[in-house]
Amino acid sequence: MSALLPLEQAQQRLIALASRLPSESLSVHAALGRYLADDLIAKREQPAADMSAMDGYAIRFEDRHGPWTLIGECAAGNPPCRALKPGETARIFTGALLPEGADTVVMQENVDADGDTIRLTAEPSPEKGRHVRHQGGDFAQGSIGLSAGSLLNAAALGEAVIAGYGELEVGKQPRVAVVSTGDELVAAGQDTLPHQIPASNDVMLSAMLADLTAETRSLSRIADDMDVLCAALDSAKDCDIIVTIGGASVGDHDLVGPAFRKLGAEIDFYKIAMKPGKPVMAGKLGKSVILALPGNPASAFVSATLFLLPLVRFMAGAARYLPDHKSAPTTEALPANGPRAQFLRAKVDQAGITPFTSQDSAKLSVLAASNALLCRPAHAEAADVGVMVPYIAI
Repeated sequence: MSALLPLEQAQQRLIALASRLPSESLSVHAALGRYLADDLIAKREQPAADMSAMDGYAIRFEDRHGPWTLIGECAAGNPPCRALKPGETARIFTGALLPEGADTVVMQENVDADGDTIRLTAEPSPEKGRHVRHQGGDFAQGSIGLSAGSLLNAAALGEAVIAGYGELEVGKQPRVAVVSTGDELVAAGQDTLPHQIPASNDVMLSAMLADLTAETRSLSRIADDMDVLCAALDSAKDCDIIVTIGGASVGDHDLVGPAFRKLGAEIDFYKIAMKPGKPVMAGKLGKSVILALPGNPASAFVSATLFLLPLVRFMAGAARYLPDHKSAPTTEALPANGPRAQFLRAKVDQAGITPFTSQDSAKLSVLAASNALLCRPAHAEAADVGVMVPYIAI
């Protein structure tokens, strides 16, 4: 019996099978969820000039005690009024450019207006530049706002626009074929006989992929028949990734491995030192990266979290593609772990992280009630209550 491949090595070998996809230019309105292909170099500085952070009155700091003579108004979106002379002020609104000579803003709550005469009613801050957003204070022209491989979420897209961009170079979306196998599978919502089960895994994995930048093709409920399975896999060879669910073990009806080999696939590794999800297989079929996942729902979910999603993120151009690990105190004592990395379905809240009593990989009810995978590395020592342990948010 061959030794099981350590989890980290398997992840590295899977990524080594893949390549980054080419980039494409997209409007900022269509780039949500993509990854930057190049560093985002600011085309402009922000703010482009000193502007007010408050509604109030623009003054010269030297004249901070007042009173002042009102000479005009500065509104956002308009050029500033004329330059201030000693003893003068201008009404100013949030986002408006400061007039020349002004360097401080007094809040409107701190003054009293009597015609064109403005007097203090409360002492303004003695800090020069109070309530002013200074030119280039956010970023300078030519600076790197976002590095290549950054995820373009809502805030990142806002930064790209304010940095002068209407289009962005982003990594292309990987094309992923999701192939679920098994004679026992029936379509979602259909009546089942005792020997049948609804095909939940392909819906679950497609939903996981929907949160990423991927184009998904679902080939669901493929029969346990070598010719039918080979035809389905062969039809997916135009995809960047072919992921199968079920049939990846070594039973008489587990045909995924033999079908890939019959089609000429090169298998890189098979069986990982992890629980659940040991029977994971990966390789290449032509230009497609192939990934065979086990059929038990929790096994499929965990192995997709650790292998499929990182693979998609890597091919799409992500700088950080492996799952993020957080930490929380365990609310229960954890025994020492064996030679396989273990991922316990768990609930994390303000009290800490609590693994569910049942870790049966077939129980979708436990998985659906979980919001975390508690990570127990291979050979991890026992952990008492309150010890910080790593987890992956799900």
